Amino acid sequence: MKNKPVHNFKILRFISEESYGGIVLIFAAIAALVWSNSVFYESYHQLWHELKVGFVWGDINMVGSLHHWINDGLMALFFFTIGLEIKREIMGGELSSVKKASMPIAAALGGMIIPAVIYALVLVNYPEYLDGWGIPMATDIAFALGLLALLGKRVNINLKIFLTALAIADDLGAVIVIAIFYTDTIIFSELISAAFFLGILIIANFAGVRRTVFYAIVGFVGVWMAFVFSGVHATIAGVLIALTIPARTKITENEYAARLLNMINVFRKEQPNDNKLLTKKQVHLISEIGELNEQAHTPLQKLEHALHPITAYFILPVFALSNAGVHIEGSFTEMLFHPISLGIIAGLVLGKFLGISFFSRLMVWLKISALPAGVSWKQIYGVAFLAGIGFTMSMFISDLAFKQEEFKQIAKVGIMTASLISATIGMIWLSSGTKNT
Repeated sequence: MKNKPVHNFKILRFISEESYGGIVLIFAAIAALVWSNSVFYESYHQLWHELKVGFVWGDINMVGSLHHWINDGLMALFFFTIGLEIKREIMGGELSSVKKASMPIAAALGGMIIPAVIYALVLVNYPEYLDGWGIPMATDIAFALGLLALLGKRVNINLKIFLTALAIADDLGAVIVIAIFYTDTIIFSELISAAFFLGILIIANFAGVRRTVFYAIVGFVGVWMAFVFSGVHATIAGVLIALTIPARTKITENEYAARLLNMINVFRKEQPNDNKLLTKKQVHLISEIGELNEQAHTPLQKLEHALHPITAYFILPVFALSNAGVHIEGSFTEMLFHPISLGIIAGLVLGKFLGISFFSRLMVWLKISALPAGVSWKQIYGVAFLAGIGFTMSMFISDLAFKQEEFKQIAKVGIMTASLISATIGMIWLSSGTKNT
């Protein structure tokens, strides 16, 4: 009997949370569409776009709509979590070696370049719409994994890991695109201020500071607020702060295991009380075990463990609820067949498939990479279609790409249509004869 491969528990937990989070995301998107096209549309618009929240302190004005703070605040926390995931995968996960990382990174690269090129080709005669080239470059990992989870054991776990690694590399690409191409006016004095506070966080990391509250305070007050006023989108601050979070333990695994075993043995030998309470020594030992656990844990993994459910089950659904509410005025057909919408649909549906498939094939043909164990080319092609589900990230980029509300709404029609087409083709493709091998 062949031994089954042992997979990293953290990546399996990550996939599980993304899968269930994707299902919640679907319901949030449907709710937004129904709400924004019902008799209660005014309440939808007033809640997300007209209700102002925040504070004014001297020259600092931090007042904005709920929609603004979701996209600049909550999504910064989402990008912070992405930053933690990227750092963890590079240090010891699916992106930690050339052999592991080459195929998903190449696939992500192809899945960004080809969709952007296809969008530009479709819109070549409409220069006023070309700013949206970045929209079809994104993949919504939660949505894609959520649908993949519906296939259950028929899908090999290595295929899910490939899609996860691809999407994480894709997220990194999206962050770079946003930082470089979707920033209009840059106030360099604010960026210098942000760099100063980032420097403090980096020095603190090397100095052995492990208190996450320190990184939270300096990161929020120093880095994030500087980015808010710099002109560079504040979500970039989330990724940069994440990269400064310590990823080292204070003690080795062997030292942790030896000390823990010794404490457990002492705990067992302690004579119990005549009542249900612990002895003073047992209470002291439990406290010491707690301190030992802290020393054996990395702040990075601890934060990711705590934040990932929040982003999957709260932040992304709230983002979908506030952004997916496309209010259809006039002809839906006209919006659907508008050049912006057609460019996005062609980019996400066709571009993602061609880019991911071709670049994956190229890496295997060049013998730089190999197909994941138990995964067929047919399954890679199915995942390439599922990667055309842009949704969250595509909608986020569309808000940055276009200033006119009309263009944003048309883009969102294209994104949702493309995501639906990609999801349908991908699920049918993977369902036809897919086995867990």
